[in-house]
Amino acid sequence: MSTTTEKSTATHTLIESRWSPRAFSNEPVSGEQMEALFEAARWAPSAMNEQPWRFIYATREDEAAFEKLGSILLEGNSWARQAGALFVSIAKTGYDYDGSPNKHAWHDVGLATGNLLLQATGMGLHAHMMGGFDAAKAKQALGIPEGFEAVAMGAVGYVGDPESLPEPLRTRELAPRQRKPLNELAFKGEWKQQ
Repeated sequence: MSTTTEKSTATHTLIESRWSPRAFSNEPVSGEQMEALFEAARWAPSAMNEQPWRFIYATREDEAAFEKLGSILLEGNSWARQAGALFVSIAKTGYDYDGSPNKHAWHDVGLATGNLLLQATGMGLHAHMMGGFDAAKAKQALGIPEGFEAVAMGAVGYVGDPESLPEPLRTRELAPRQRKPLNELAFKGEWKQQ
């Protein structure tokens, strides 16, 4: 398992333990486990309490649905087909109360997905989010209606053997986790370029 090169005493261990592997075992993920992940997502905050997130998922148990989601992945993310479950996060693009564009929907989907990722970590699962998928194909294949847009795909499961990955993914999988220094990410009072 990849490790972080630096740890913070101020950060909850659940956050530091969250990791996005590419090597997944083929151990199944149950519908009950997925329900727990989506329940965690459901409790995320959102602008105007719109809760603009939606998810479409499949576990390996439903081969046809799993294959449909797998077919949306771009070639570079084919490793995700080894995971126990796949899902697509979706944003509702307009507000319920007046139909105006919700420019915060993607942010709110991210908050819900963050809850999902931490819940997975707490359950002994891992999730890896991906932008490498065909959003137009997702919309058509999954019947996503107008007013909703696919945001990202996720793979959920148990960590597998990094040796099962081709290079250069194997090297990336085994490399220490890196994060930019905090002083490059958060500025007090105004933007400060380093």
